[in-house]
Amino acid sequence: MGPLDAFSTDHRRAIRGIITDVDGTLTTDGKITATALAALERAQAAGLKVVAVTGAAAGTCDAMARTWPVDAVVGESGGFVFRLHPDTGRMVHLHILARDERRNHWAQYEKVLEAIIAEVPGAALAADQAYRETDLAIDHAQDVASLGEEAVAQIVSIMEAAGMTATYSNIHVNGWLGPYDKLTTTCLVLRELFRADVSDADERGRWMFVGDSPNDAPLFDFFPHAVGVANVRDFTDRLSAKPKYVTESASGAGFAEAVDAVLAARQD
Repeated sequence: MGPLDAFSTDHRRAIRGIITDVDGTLTTDGKITATALAALERAQAAGLKVVAVTGAAAGTCDAMARTWPVDAVVGESGGFVFRLHPDTGRMVHLHILARDERRNHWAQYEKVLEAIIAEVPGAALAADQAYRETDLAIDHAQDVASLGEEAVAQIVSIMEAAGMTATYSNIHVNGWLGPYDKLTTTCLVLRELFRADVSDADERGRWMFVGDSPNDAPLFDFFPHAVGVANVRDFTDRLSAKPKYVTESASGAGFAEAVDAVLAARQD
């Protein structure tokens, strides 16, 4: 995890799009700041494609796709893609799993939720669960007192024992049934919406990913120009893959730092 200034000018100049996590990366202490939003605007104004990738609920992602300066939102850890159609301006919802399959998963999610509440003191259903379509979200540090690493690991274990994929961010543990994750759906978005086949190493090098936590590790590993905002260091011992570069600033200010590094290279 080297400093951002190790990101060469030539590589920064070649970037055609930015993929970013939301919680803890764009947001600062849970809030989207003017600094982060302005950085998103600068990126789009410069012609860069911008994709937000998040564990956030469908309801939140719909609002992001409609109101933020982004080209697409991958939500609920890869369960769907929301975007405004560039020609019609109308919302387009693309789900990885069919509606009936998503509905059938809820019976399993309810059983897992019961087990978590019974076995992990202080754990609670995330406040935004009512607005979710594809996953189960457990609050470990948003509206409850921080549960700590052991409790988070226990929640992950319960989900995985039930056959779910489980990841965690700085606020939630997310679990779901289905053959997808943040990375696979991001690759789908890049290929289908932007004709970017990132299975090709050269094309992969034209996209920068910015994140902050363990559930970003697959993208840190996949994208050669992966940047962690400074607070990623809080998770150093729990990252299965680490970003190549780390910003000096945390959260939204760190995201802006990464964006400006790319834009500055275009002016050199």
